[in-house]
Parts: sequence; C-alpha cells; structure tokens
Amino acid sequence: MKIVVTGGAGFIASHVTDRYLAEGHEVVIVDNLTTGYRENINPAARFYELDIRDEAGIEELFQREKPDVVNHHAAQMDVRKSTRVPIEDAAINILGSLNIILAAQRHGLRQFIYASTGGATYGEPQYMPVDEAHPANPISQYGTSKHTVEHYLYLYFINYGLNSTVLRYPNLYGPRQTPHGEAGVIAIFSGQLLRGEQPTIFGDGSKTRDYLYIDDLVEANARVLGREGHDIFNIGTGIPTTDLAVFEAVRDAVGVDVEPIYGPPRLGEVQHVYLTAAKAERELGWRPQVPFVEGVRRSVDYYRHLLRQAA
Repeated sequence: MKIVVTGGAGFIASHVTDRYLAEGHEVVIVDNLTTGYRENINPAARFYELDIRDEAGIEELFQREKPDVVNHHAAQMDVRKSTRVPIEDAAINILGSLNIILAAQRHGLRQFIYASTGGATYGEPQYMPVDEAHPANPISQYGTSKHTVEHYLYLYFINYGLNSTVLRYPNLYGPRQTPHGEAGVIAIFSGQLLRGEQPTIFGDGSKTRDYLYIDDLVEANARVLGREGHDIFNIGTGIPTTDLAVFEAVRDAVGVDVEPIYGPPRLGEVQHVYLTAAKAERELGWRPQVPFVEGVRRSVDYYRHLLRQAA
C-alpha cells in the first residue's frame, strides 16, 4: 500500500515509517520540520516539506500521490504550550487534522490512522486502569484538541464511510526522542544526567504515567493497518510509574549518584493515569514486549552515543 505519514520527520512517526517501509509499503512523508529533523527521514520514503494546514499543498499531494492510507502523527504535542497558545494548538491539531481528513475523504482513502493521546484525553481518571469506555474529560487545551479530532473521524466514518482507527498513546520514549526543550521526561532526564546536570521533577515525584517503549508502539501501528470501520484502541502497559521512579531508572542506567530538584506542578497536567490495552490484546493480538528498565537502558545508550558523537 501507499501510506502518507504526517509528522514523519519526528520521533514517533519516523519509527512508524521505517516499519512500514520494512514491510514493503510505499511511504510518503509530510512534515514542516518545525519539531521534526531531516536526519530522521528514511531515504526510501518521498518527503514533502509541507504544513498540514496548507489546503492547496495537501490537495496537490493527494492528487499526485494517490495514497491508500494516512497515518496522522503531525501535531502540536506540548501540553504546556497548549495552555499558553491555545489558538495555535487548535489551529494545528484541529484545523490541520481536519484538512487531512477532508483530503482523505475526497480521495477515497481506505483508512485513516490517527495518533491520539491516552493521558490527556481522559483527564483525571474516575477509575484506573483507564479503558476506552472511560469518559473523555480533558483538562488541557492539548487534550481537548486531540480528542476533538476523534469526533471528526467518527463523523466522517458514519456519514462518508472513511475507515478510521484511533490509537490513544501513553507516554512514549526511546531513540530519536529529543532531550531538548519540552520533550519526554526520559529524554530530558537522560540528557541532563549525561551532561552532569541536576534534573527537576515538577511536583513531589508521585505523579504517575504509563510508559511505553517506541518499538511496542510501532508494532501497534503495524497491526491496525488495513482495518475497516471505526475503532479506538488504548495502547499502553497498564503499569503506573511515578516521576521519581522514572528519574531513578534513568539515573541507574546513566550510572551516577545524584538527587533531583523539586519544582511546582505544572498547569494542565493530569496527576495520575495509566491505561489498559486489553482491547488491543483481544482484537489485535498486541501486547507490550519491552520492560521499562530495559527500554530506559536502550534509551540512555542512544543518548550517550549521541553525546560521544558530538564531542
């Protein structure tokens, strides 16, 4: 199949691209390189430096490439930034996504795969582990914008027959995740500890998240390819891990003896959430394979290698 992967120069979607190419699919990458990197782009894919909000550009791409599937990862994905610039967040995550959905519908694509969020969508959970039936009550602009697109996909399936699969992600980590700026905490802690810096935990360290290694997430994206209808799957480990436990795992992998700094909690962040992926296991045969400590070790090895290359 020919697959358009939006955000394919970024951490997550570049790995998804690699997997699709390895399985013999043709991949077209769309990325404006705002947060993505050219070095992440697989040379076997065709690349369009294009913003997902560019209506004419997206239409021209779909006319030229005639894809079968869209795998949509391009997004404004920073919760803190979404609280500061909610209009920009909505413009990218809602209007940009709707632009891709409309192009997919016009051109009769077989499937739309959407990378959603399993933490920010649910808000503070009423029960855990959180399943797909849990009410969606996001408490951040980011969670609201990402969840809104799920409603559009349901609408376009019911009214126009556009098959869509929504994957609600946990906290992801692994190679290519940038340790600079607002990024995944494992990437941030790894970079700081490897440089001899003292990381900051925002809050008292008890906040919990569900952490999934990138290879397991890629497997889920491979398994849903070609599905018909409209469906939503949580993709997670079902294991809550505290911020302090994350810090300690990274510290152990780096091999240093340092304590964290504690700062005030940040606006819009859910305090505790972890997901059950029982539905994905039942219907997709998917389950995570990489234990947290092993995934952290692989990640730290990657960042250590980058630092040695830069030295």
